[in-house]
Amino acid sequence: MTGLRSIEEVFLAARSSDRAVLIPYVTLGYPTPERSSELADAAIAGGADILELGIPFSDPLADGRAIQHATHEALAQGTTVRTCLELAAQLRADWPETPLLFMGYLNPILAFGEPAFCRACREAGVDGLIVPDLPPEEGGRIEELCRREGVALVYLIAPNTPSERIRAICERSQGYVYLVSVTGTTGARERLPSRLANVVAGVKRLTDKPVAVGFGISTPEQAATVAQLADGVIVGSAVVRLCNSPEALSDVRSFISELRGAMVKT
Repeated sequence: MTGLRSIEEVFLAARSSDRAVLIPYVTLGYPTPERSSELADAAIAGGADILELGIPFSDPLADGRAIQHATHEALAQGTTVRTCLELAAQLRADWPETPLLFMGYLNPILAFGEPAFCRACREAGVDGLIVPDLPPEEGGRIEELCRREGVALVYLIAPNTPSERIRAICERSQGYVYLVSVTGTTGARERLPSRLANVVAGVKRLTDKPVAVGFGISTPEQAATVAQLADGVIVGSAVVRLCNSPEALSDVRSFISELRGAMVKT
């Protein structure tokens, strides 16, 4: 089972267990390509339900300091889109049941060639794609290519998005809807936005698709709070910050396990 169906099954299974889906993020190529693969292994072993795999890009406009640094280092290590596809294929072989989603900016996809990229995603076993700088108005071609290859295209919603636009984005997003918790870039924050509950509720009123919340979630306590509101919890920068520590593999695995344990709905 791959693509959209595998993502849907994860959310259905989590719902039946009264918990939210945990979606951590790792930057492929950081601190080295080989190490990033081991860190992805550790995240899945720690309890990741779905794993986001970041494709490094020189101008990551949506990302904060931690992920900007990781992508810079990954590029310095020579990480390319082809490298990311190879790493994803190995992860798919090692973890056949865990949905894998690329998160990457539009420019590297265009440079690779949209048809070739979507086809290569399918061949590598990548289930979905998140492109933070791709608005729905410009996403028709990639949507069609993703559908052809059985790859789910997940769109993002900002917290200040009007209702009519939320409906349109939700209709086109596949697998789930990625709700950005704050205006601005990614990055760990001391507290969650005060309006988050209202924003999540507003989106959920407009769609039956699962809603996963990301940007700024950095502790098990914050993950537990978001798990009561949404169907999925996305944790990026807080994971990436652990990836270059001396005990990175055990640190990442333990942190993911703590997040997972905190995310039971009450």
